[in-house]
Amino acid sequence: MKQREAGPWAKLGRGWVALAVMGTLWLTALVLWGVERFPPPDFESGYTFPATTAPPPRAEIMQYVDVAVLLAALSLAAYFVLKLRSRKHVFWLTVFSVLYFGFYRKGCVCSVGSTQDVALAIFNSHYAVPWSVLAFFLLPLVFALFFGRVFCAAVCPLGAIQELVVVKPKTLPPWVEHALSVIPFIYLGAGVLFAATGSAFLFCQYDPFISLYRRSGAFAMVALGGVFLLLGTILGRPYCRFLCPYGALLSLCSRFSRHNVTLLPEDCVHCQLCDVACPYGAIREPTGLLPAPDPKKLRLRQVGLGVLALLLVIVGGWLGRQLAVPFSKMNATVALAEQVAAEATGRAHQMTDASKAFHDTGKPVEELYAQAQQIRGRFATGTMIWGAFAGLVLGLKLFSLSQFDRRRCSFEPDAAQCVACARCYTHCPNEQARIKREQRAKTIPLSAAPVGTSLSKNA
Repeated sequence: MKQREAGPWAKLGRGWVALAVMGTLWLTALVLWGVERFPPPDFESGYTFPATTAPPPRAEIMQYVDVAVLLAALSLAAYFVLKLRSRKHVFWLTVFSVLYFGFYRKGCVCSVGSTQDVALAIFNSHYAVPWSVLAFFLLPLVFALFFGRVFCAAVCPLGAIQELVVVKPKTLPPWVEHALSVIPFIYLGAGVLFAATGSAFLFCQYDPFISLYRRSGAFAMVALGGVFLLLGTILGRPYCRFLCPYGALLSLCSRFSRHNVTLLPEDCVHCQLCDVACPYGAIREPTGLLPAPDPKKLRLRQVGLGVLALLLVIVGGWLGRQLAVPFSKMNATVALAEQVAAEATGRAHQMTDASKAFHDTGKPVEELYAQAQQIRGRFATGTMIWGAFAGLVLGLKLFSLSQFDRRRCSFEPDAAQCVACARCYTHCPNEQARIKREQRAKTIPLSAAPVGTSLSKNA
């Protein structure tokens, strides 16, 4: 068999490209600690400028441009993955997404963070979600319902930057991968809880790559982004697979998609090259002719797992309820009420800027305490629901692992786990043979040339 043409990674050198990407990100992020050319004036009062953690709002017309670019990128990703089946096109779209959605737009607004805006709007009638934020939240989910996780393929700036640094990915043991796969759903519930109570936007606050894109932020977050990129060289997309909350939503939607990444099952030769090429463990092996399980034993196992799932929900709800008080301290109103109470009882001997500002307003302390108590009540309910949800996720995971797997006669991408990177296309020999057949079909043979057509310059 003729050796296939080297892809863009082989031409550029995977290792050098990965090192160049990480080096560029680290050098640009260190601008934060550089010397300012025009430093601000020094105030004798000891005033310090607040650190900005978010880019300024974009003009209204640019919001239309951003949504249009997102829609175009999603459409191109679906076309490249499902129609052209081209890894090369997906690769260059990934580079574009890193440059545009990452460095140019500085990762804001991203679809991952928009989940919190939607959650806050649902539970707070005084907050309205901007239409562009809602579009960034809904469009990738709609595309996932029809075309699979094409947003993850080459559009998401968080996944795209990890895609560019994959060098020699290693596979994890199945039990480790299954255990880590529940974390995105639990993290999703926690982010919705804190956003719904107006306490924090966890997904944005602890995003490991935004500081790299904005070239500013806390050193700890810049270092965390570097750790994820270094880990991503040997473990494909660690953030996407084991932490991303929006990826959890996309995995649910892609299960119902009718158009996903597919190989050629009718011509599968079981060479396992697609399984080896996939750095994300998304290829499912053929099961062969598995014997059907005993119906009685299967029913008993399902009943036992159902009872176990119910116990996990109850225990999870109880454990989550115990976290209501410490979690509520992340809310600014609750933290202020505790500070004011500590000052009133003598437990705190120095006032903070927040407590000084509150006393300057002249509002009664009882009103502040009432607001804090109300927020704590919401946390009591929210943490219990979140804990029960975490227990349900664990129970469903155990239930899915114990179910009778359907028969597969060939290697198939898992619709929920596949990020549509198109790497398997370049390694499948039948896929390469299909491409060559199509190319030969488009070639006009010499015998088919019209009569009278010159076939040489000297004719």
